Amino acid sequence: MLMTILALVVSATIDSTTLFIGDQTDLHLRAIGEPSEQVQLPLLSDKLINGVEIVDRTVIDTTKLKDGRVQYDQYLTLTSFEDSLFYITPLPFLSGADTIWSGPMTLNVVQPFEMDSTDIAITDIKGIYKAPIWWWGILRWVLLALVIVGVSMSGYYLITYLKKRMDKDEVNDAPTEPLRPADEVALEKLDIIREQKIWQTGQVKEYHTQLTDVVREYIARRFDVSSTEQTSDETMQAMRPLLKEQKDLYEQLRKMLTLADLVKFAKWTTTPDENELSLRSAYTFVKETTKNGLEDGAEVPIV
Repeated sequence: MLMTILALVVSATIDSTTLFIGDQTDLHLRAIGEPSEQVQLPLLSDKLINGVEIVDRTVIDTTKLKDGRVQYDQYLTLTSFEDSLFYITPLPFLSGADTIWSGPMTLNVVQPFEMDSTDIAITDIKGIYKAPIWWWGILRWVLLALVIVGVSMSGYYLITYLKKRMDKDEVNDAPTEPLRPADEVALEKLDIIREQKIWQTGQVKEYHTQLTDVVREYIARRFDVSSTEQTSDETMQAMRPLLKEQKDLYEQLRKMLTLADLVKFAKWTTTPDENELSLRSAYTFVKETTKNGLEDGAEVPIV
C-alpha cells in the first residue's frame, strides 16, 4: 500500500500475505523524499502486533535516486505461531514534524495440517511385565548407586547454599552508603559528557548513546519507569501522563530520543547545533523534573 504527502512517498508491503505457522516472511519499509527532509522509518520493537513477531531486521539502506531524491529501505523478518488472520494497522513514517502513515495490511497465518482423531487406534492395556530375577539383582545395585550419588549431591548443594547465605548476610550487615539523589547523579554524568565533547572527534553515535543512557537511568529512578528496558516509543507513552502539564518538556524529550535513535539505527548525520541542543534538552529535563522542580535562578549550562 502506497501513501504520498507533499514530496514524501512511503510504503509498507509484506512479501507473502499468507504463510504457515512458524514460517517467515519479509515486511518491506520504504520512504522516498527530498535530501533536505529528515525521514524516520517506523521504530518497532520485537513485535509488530500481538501474535506477529519480528525475528530479524536489516539496517536502513539509503540510496540516492537519479532525480536527486533519497530512498530509504529496510526489511523486517516476520513470523507467527498463531492460526489467525491478522490486521496490521498503518505504520507511522516521520518527516520533520509531520507524520505520514502507510496503508493497512493483512497477514493470514494458517495451520499446515489437521489432526485426525480417527487414525488413532485404541488398544487394550498391557499387563505388568515381569523382569527376569537376575535383572533384579543388577537393578538393586543401580538403585543403591543412584541413592548414594543423590545424597552426595544434595549434601554438596546444601553446604554451598548455606555458605552463600552466610556470605550474603555478612554483606547485608556491612554499613552501606545512602543512595545519592537521581538528579544529582544525572547532572554529574551530563557534566562529564559536556566536558568531553566526543561528538567533536567524530564519535557522534557514542555521544548520543551516552546521553540517552543518562536520561533513561534518571527516568527509571525518578519516575519508576523501566526506560532502560524499553524502546523510545514505549518510554514516551509511559511519560505522557507524567508530563501532561509540561508539554514543552515532553516534546524536548521526544525529539532528543528520536534523534538518538536516528543516529544509532539509521546512521543519521547530525549538525553541531543538534548535538548541543540534545545536551541542553537533557539538562533541562533533569533540572525541571527534580523532586523540588527547577530551583530559582538555576540555569542550564552553556554547551
